[in-house]
Amino acid sequence: MTSFLVSAVAMLACAAVLPAAAATRHAFAAALDERWDYGAPDASEARFREAFGQAAPGSPQALEILTQIARAQGLQRRFDEAHRTLDTVERALPEATAHVRVRYLLERGRALNSSGAPERATPLFREALALAVADGDDFYAVDAAHMLGIAAPVDERLGWNLHAVDLVEQSAHARAKRWSASLYNNIGWTYHDRGEFANALRYFEKALAAWQARGGEDNVLVARWSVARALRSLGRLDEAEAGQRAVLAAHAARGSEDGYVYEELGEIALARGDEQQAAPWFAKAYAALKDDPALRTDAPARLERMARLAKTAAAPR
Repeated sequence: MTSFLVSAVAMLACAAVLPAAAATRHAFAAALDERWDYGAPDASEARFREAFGQAAPGSPQALEILTQIARAQGLQRRFDEAHRTLDTVERALPEATAHVRVRYLLERGRALNSSGAPERATPLFREALALAVADGDDFYAVDAAHMLGIAAPVDERLGWNLHAVDLVEQSAHARAKRWSASLYNNIGWTYHDRGEFANALRYFEKALAAWQARGGEDNVLVARWSVARALRSLGRLDEAEAGQRAVLAAHAARGSEDGYVYEELGEIALARGDEQQAAPWFAKAYAALKDDPALRTDAPARLERMARLAKTAAAPR
């Protein structure tokens, strides 16, 4: 028996309190999602293709695996391939389970949103949410509400994120409750985008505590970075710098780096009017981030600004 099937069987045993069909569905979905490494979507795609090769052709499991292959393709910005993969799932939807339809809608929506069409993605996330709630598919109901908190019009995002928190609190499923950390982070950024920096800091601190309770060093470091980012927005520059330098030290201790930490240290120096100290940090940020495909596509002006400030600092943002 493969390790994938062993994991699914173990999760099935843990879900014995659920009706049999629901338990099987939840166990398979959870085991499938364990194959994800969001920082390495190419490797994740390879693992999903391995799982697909073990699934019965045309089965609900095979269709669900295809949705995750499509997501991995989207994260590699191979959007045309992602949509072709989802087209295969779409053709089978008339006979598919509600759970497969939910996962299809989520991944079609994510592919559209990530490729710059949130207005086309939002109706799909709404449909996924309604279907998941009706089917008792709590984890993916929260996922749909969380995606609406990202893709919906700006003035609706906070409401959707708070609705996702309500779904988490109402759910009896332990896996659904694992959404708390991500949701607190998203709410923090929604408040930050609205200029409500004190509220942003409060939710970033909640996200940090939730990630620390869950474990996972990468997520904890991102949460610590976000707390420090909010401190800069509040003008608490000494605390912001201390926070970013602590994250920098944590990366150095494990032999990694984060260009966004360099960028923030540059912004903090610039906010103090210290252009000479800012320039080397922006140079390091640009060197670390210049080849990032998401930044090159979605935020080229940000990269250009880093390059410019590496040589001659401009006014702070």
